[in-house]
Amino acid sequence: MQRVGTWASMDDDDGPARKGDAASLLAKESLDSYSRAELDARVGLLEAEIARVKAHKDKAEAFRLAADAFFKPKS
Repeated sequence: MQRVGTWASMDDDDGPARKGDAASLLAKESLDSYSRAELDARVGLLEAEIARVKAHKDKAEAFRLAADAFFKPKS
């Protein structure tokens, strides 16, 4: 996926790029001040978010496949 400016290419279904998305901001944050329990809680939240994103991705893929099948030219 190649982005031009802040907009995705025409082949990209994601829409415009998000400036300062949460994942990028989290990756830059120092973890030095977190306790082990806080880190465990953070990992749990991040794993839940990963599951949510994967489920949404799967749903979007199923929708795309259904649309492709619906609009497929009849032979």
